Amino acid sequence: MHQRWPERLWIVRHGQSAGNVAADAAEAAGHSRIVLDMRDCDVPLSDLGHDQAKALGTWFAALPAPPTVILNSPFLRARQTAQHVADAICPCEMRAADERLREREFGILDRLTRAGVTEFHPEQAASLTMLGKFYHRPPGGESWTDVILRLRSVLDTISLHHEGERVVIVAHQVVVLCLRYILEGLDEATILDIDRAGDVANCSVTEYEFGGGAPALVRYNHVAPVAAQAPVTRAPDAAVAAG
Repeated sequence: MHQRWPERLWIVRHGQSAGNVAADAAEAAGHSRIVLDMRDCDVPLSDLGHDQAKALGTWFAALPAPPTVILNSPFLRARQTAQHVADAICPCEMRAADERLREREFGILDRLTRAGVTEFHPEQAASLTMLGKFYHRPPGGESWTDVILRLRSVLDTISLHHEGERVVIVAHQVVVLCLRYILEGLDEATILDIDRAGDVANCSVTEYEFGGGAPALVRYNHVAPVAAQAPVTRAPDAAVAAG
């Protein structure tokens, strides 16, 4: 059976956000909570994040075969990053935001640091330790497997509507990792080893080509597009620094 795939797929984490900055500050100070006075979906890029996204757009625009379609999370930081990329590439179709690409939902652990999870929800800290983040689902939140379930349908949509195109996905750290899990047929241990090796950098590029029909990883967490014009950052997401 013929498998429909895009010609090329790039998966990008959004630029540094105000939430990334707040999470870094909370962890460095040993605080239990990450201080943000807005919904996670409304957290914007930082000034540096805008610079990173513009640098990424410049890199994409200079490719011999730049993207033709951009898909993105509805969260503001991802939308802003995607817009910078779209502004740099002409022509390029920026599709409506896809809620399936949103950040993982953390439920009662939202805005807690590692120390905060242990302080306020010791039973959840114990459950996380026992189950691991791949299967642990905090009350009101999602496990990695929950994210994977919604991302499988995203790939079905890409296969159905974007065969032969060059597609960029702009989303979040966990989305990058979970898409790797699906596209490469990885197991739990392997994807968690990749996660432990280091955070996905802001505006880094993970790239696949489909010349042989199956997805082939070209590069992962590639930071050169940003490093040429702006500092590289690898802050955890603001929703929770736990896990």
